[in-house]
Amino acid sequence: MTDEKQKLTATQVSEAGIDDWRPMLGRIKARFRTGDFATGLALVTKIGEAAEAAQHHPDVALTYPEVLVTLSSHDVGGITSRDIDLARRISGFAAELGAEADVSGLTQLELGLDTTRSEQNAPFYAALFGGEVKGGEPVDPSGQVPTVWWQDPTEEDPEHALPEQSFEQRWHFDVWVPHDEGERRLKAVLDAGGRLVSDGAAPSFWVIEDADGNRSCICTPAGR
Repeated sequence: MTDEKQKLTATQVSEAGIDDWRPMLGRIKARFRTGDFATGLALVTKIGEAAEAAQHHPDVALTYPEVLVTLSSHDVGGITSRDIDLARRISGFAAELGAEADVSGLTQLELGLDTTRSEQNAPFYAALFGGEVKGGEPVDPSGQVPTVWWQDPTEEDPEHALPEQSFEQRWHFDVWVPHDEGERRLKAVLDAGGRLVSDGAAPSFWVIEDADGNRSCICTPAGR
């Protein structure tokens, strides 16, 4: 039996058979298309009752056409068997209510800032976003603001060196998607006029840029 306090590996999560869910950034995430608010509210009620009984509480976002659910074990900083068990129950509730799971388009946004002054910047951005500093990064416990992380521009990775830019870009988006969504998201970006800068680290991430040359990364858990 798996220890409920043991953090699961990416392989263990993928082999758990929770097809409605996708791992991203130490969490598993699902979207259920409810089609109306009443069905969504009924699903959220069932999720809340099950979560209370299990003493394990997900993040839930209810909107008119869908319910988004995110699960993680904060005490270990990752995914455990507790998340897998609750995910299975939530999928069962959704099926009973006729809410269809849809993993396409699942996304988690991070903001990356090139800076050598992360220690000074962390409290500034925490105050600006109404959050707090955790692990050296500004975090919003309410989930309203994306995570901000730091990248030291003096620490280059020669294996994945990128072409020089004609201007200085210090902010970039890290857009996290499921392992089986990366190539589709890349194609959508390229079809929309974006340019591929590097696929040297794919499928972990692709570096792309917009028409002005601003770069972002499409990131997945694959190969990490």
